[in-house]
Amino acid sequence: MLARVVHLLPLELKTLLERLPDQMQEQLEEIRIREGRPLEIGFRGQSRFMMADGSLRHTADGAYKPSADTCRKLLERITNYSLYAMEEELRRGFITVSGGHRIGLAGRTILDSGVVRGIRDIGAFNIRVAREVIGASTHLLPKLVDRTRKTLHSTLILAPPQQGKTTLVRDIARSVSYGLWPALETSGWQGRKVGIVDERSEIAACVRGIPTFDVGPRTDVMDACPKAEGMMMLLRSMSPEVLIADEIGRPEDGEAIREASHAGISVVATAHAYDLQDARGRPVLQRLLDEGAFTYIVELKRTVEGIMHRVVSANTIGRAATAREASAAHHRQPVDSAPVSSGRFRADDP
Repeated sequence: MLARVVHLLPLELKTLLERLPDQMQEQLEEIRIREGRPLEIGFRGQSRFMMADGSLRHTADGAYKPSADTCRKLLERITNYSLYAMEEELRRGFITVSGGHRIGLAGRTILDSGVVRGIRDIGAFNIRVAREVIGASTHLLPKLVDRTRKTLHSTLILAPPQQGKTTLVRDIARSVSYGLWPALETSGWQGRKVGIVDERSEIAACVRGIPTFDVGPRTDVMDACPKAEGMMMLLRSMSPEVLIADEIGRPEDGEAIREASHAGISVVATAHAYDLQDARGRPVLQRLLDEGAFTYIVELKRTVEGIMHRVVSANTIGRAATAREASAAHHRQPVDSAPVSSGRFRADDP
């Protein structure tokens, strides 16, 4: 995976990171570069500090510390030597580069009437390495199919950051678009028209509007577009049968999903939440769940065995909510919504 981002790195960082064993380079998920502070790398849900000799340690003592000049060179490379051309990206706090790799930024914010307009004095970078895992959705897809309409049920995928949500929805788009329905009973189903709203250019990793990841032959991508607006644009112009969006949570996202649902379109969306209970603490997600906008909810969890999934039926959510209300007088004892099924995602996925 290091090979995918090595062209972004100044020579001193490139030389250092290439000292990692080949297996470690393939497992690389994050490179955290902080000016004057220890270099940290993330892999398979773990993190280590990197020494100047290329070795890794749990503690930061003696770790390599990138210089101000190294960080300046990195910023020049990721902005293509045109910082001012990246004004919108700086306002959002990240830059997505070719290949779908997202680089988070931290520094001193520029405020205008209390609104963040950009970041200056950037001193911290988080390079998140995007990867394509063909077949990542194979074990999950059969549990989400709508056998009546021969398509997918609307599904909300929940997980904290770095649990594989984006990788999973990318492969769902690919499979549905090709018509690769991995179940005997779905044999012969045709592919469906898929619309992806790729606000951060991570799902399809478009370059000049052309996906660099395989998202299928019947897939249209609205790249670098706000989710709510992108969903409505696709609904009006591209007649998708399945809509995919990453990291929903704003009120306008909820309104767009309602519009799609009322039009008979299946929506597959992701959101940051530890589990279903956590998601219900977010007003937009709670309302969508209460309204039945999603038929299934998928929780992803990283374990030592790989990334596991748990599928919950929306019908169970209503029963669990009623039971919780009934138990409120008994010290609010939690009532678990029973899963439809659970299983392994892919051990080699980030």
